[in-house]
Amino acid sequence: MKEEIIIMLIIPNARCCSSANTTAGLGGQNGDRRGIKRSRCEDFNTAWQSLFKLRWPLGVNAGHDSVAIVDWQLQYWEKHLQECLDEAAESAFLPSFCGGISESSISAKIMNFIYRSEDIPRQHSRLTNHLRRFGCYTRCLRLQGVLCTAETYDLLQHCKLERLMFIRIISEPEVSSVCLLLSCHAETLLSLEFIHCQLYPAVMDKICKAVLQEGSQSHGIKQFSIKSSRICETKPLTISAGLLKFLSSGKSLHLLSLHDTKMQSSFAQMIIHTLLESSCGLQTLEISENNIAGWLSKLNRSSTSSSLALKSNNSLNSLSVVNLRGNNLQQDDVVDLHKILIQMPNLRDLDISGNPIMDEGIRSLVPFISWAIQKENPLLKLRVENCDLSSIGVSELLECLTYVKQPLDVLSIADNPLGSSVAAVLAKFLGSHVRDLNIEDIDLGALGFQILEEALPMEVALSHINIR
Repeated sequence: MKEEIIIMLIIPNARCCSSANTTAGLGGQNGDRRGIKRSRCEDFNTAWQSLFKLRWPLGVNAGHDSVAIVDWQLQYWEKHLQECLDEAAESAFLPSFCGGISESSISAKIMNFIYRSEDIPRQHSRLTNHLRRFGCYTRCLRLQGVLCTAETYDLLQHCKLERLMFIRIISEPEVSSVCLLLSCHAETLLSLEFIHCQLYPAVMDKICKAVLQEGSQSHGIKQFSIKSSRICETKPLTISAGLLKFLSSGKSLHLLSLHDTKMQSSFAQMIIHTLLESSCGLQTLEISENNIAGWLSKLNRSSTSSSLALKSNNSLNSLSVVNLRGNNLQQDDVVDLHKILIQMPNLRDLDISGNPIMDEGIRSLVPFISWAIQKENPLLKLRVENCDLSSIGVSELLECLTYVKQPLDVLSIADNPLGSSVAAVLAKFLGSHVRDLNIEDIDLGALGFQILEEALPMEVALSHINIR
């Protein structure tokens, strides 16, 4: 009975859509609107929240910038529409699928959450009906390539989309639909992400042109991510001019993530060069799982303007998170990296894991770390996992970290073959200098654990440790 009462209260207040369009057919088989609570009072929001938790007990990250004021109506219908789209995408991948995406039927499992009647008219279960009815509540969407069609664009063009994630954009028609959506929502779009897409330079040019409207000198994208997608041609090397222009025009860009994009050192050099000459307030930079050994050395040799930009200290002031995981960086790369890191007074989180920098590399980084953890905005998180470090190199790092007052929030030295000889200095470090420590798979062995146990201080600052 309680569940039935909650479901009777989910009819949305017509804040974005007309009441006729929004509520028709939702009260029951014949659209009965009796008993619908129209006010936005506290009890109504409580009912929405209860239904939200009932339908998605594990919760959901709405992805909105404003989290202080919870709008259950917007969150509910946005999540509902995403479920409908995901289900339609699964159906479209089946060999038996035929017809248009928008005519796909939503399953009874989903429909039962918004209808009290078991006898639901077919037209009410079509995807097109849900896109038209609830699209106005949607700010964040995840779209599979198979959903990127002209008909989907027609149904979403009146939304006010702020965040878009595209998955497996491959064909020319899909690219065209993506560009239409981006062009349509260029004024409201804040976050853009591509995963497992074929973003060759010509495609990237079209996408960036759609976001950066003709005549405009900048765009409003705050977060831009490309993951597991090729973005350049290697023979000959061809890089999207549109992407470089997009980055240089990103006055509002706060996060840039290029993960597993098959990037080479020359491309990485151009990315950094562009960012150095831009005036964006970038806070998070991730260039990970690429092969860019030697990139910073080439940058310093080939560009006087970039060297001047490094010395000016303006372009890197805002960076607080740098992730260079898995880029095949070598010992010499760390020497060049040091020159850039020292220009980041607000750096709080550094990840150089998965790079074979070895002990010489970590030694080159120790002077920066010593400075970074004592500056006004100190370094708080450091990850050097799987860097081919020995107990000698890690001992020097831990010694550096031990003789400062400011403890690290997070330190990870996991997946390095350190052996039992690191146990004594590790125990000393654990006294008060880290809150979250990852020492997984460092080959401590029985002897190392014994030494660690015997030398461990009675009081430690640790709140979490991984010793698997």
